[in-house]
Amino acid sequence: MNGKVLVTGMSGLIGSALRPEIEKEYELSALNRRPVEGIPTTRADLRDYDLMAKAFVGQQMVVHLAAVIHDGVGWDALLETNVIGTRNVLEASLQAGVKRVVFTSSGATVAGWEKVEPYASLVAGKYDLLPENIPLINEDMATRPANMYASTKVWGESIARHYAENHDLEVVCLRIGFASALNKPESPRQCSVWNSQRDVVSAIKLAMSYEMDTPYDCFFILSDNRYGYRDLSRAKDVLGYVPMDSADG
Repeated sequence: MNGKVLVTGMSGLIGSALRPEIEKEYELSALNRRPVEGIPTTRADLRDYDLMAKAFVGQQMVVHLAAVIHDGVGWDALLETNVIGTRNVLEASLQAGVKRVVFTSSGATVAGWEKVEPYASLVAGKYDLLPENIPLINEDMATRPANMYASTKVWGESIARHYAENHDLEVVCLRIGFASALNKPESPRQCSVWNSQRDVVSAIKLAMSYEMDTPYDCFFILSDNRYGYRDLSRAKDVLGYVPMDSADG
């Protein structure tokens, strides 16, 4: 599915890593609050539907990366960007005739499971307390957000599913793990939920091109972490995702 691709939040961590990996294959443009050098950019806030919708005209695919990622920004910012903004991206995509939206959700949608065993011991680094086989959290299990940021991502997934299943629009949600500018884990918990930047980019590229059997799909994405508790089997089997990096070195 080559062609015109709009990326929201291209100047962010993942957008900056993604751009050099896809700009020779797709005709890129950006929806961003600041200019992106060398890329046609619509400067608009996701909350301003009339202004941001102009960026979607003529696009074949949208990669929606833009988000606020922690509770410290306050409820209003979380709501306006992660919920209303995501709805606006999907609505503008639908109205412009976009074929597919790749939405970077978050593994934080299930991070509340870390409050119970054996996951509590796992993320605390108490590996001697773990059972021999840790039951993995898969995409069919109930979401369990641990904070308001994660809750807005659950809401975003629900809105995305609504658009995909009730309109002519494909949506792939990627529940990515912890990615950082340092690009390595710094704590036992991060060793469990870590994603290298290139593993995230690899998953996005696969989500952009794979042949979908249903209009909506959702996958956990992590690096190959020994103590990861999120099930990657569907991402591997359906997307062909093969993590290249590991929190374990």
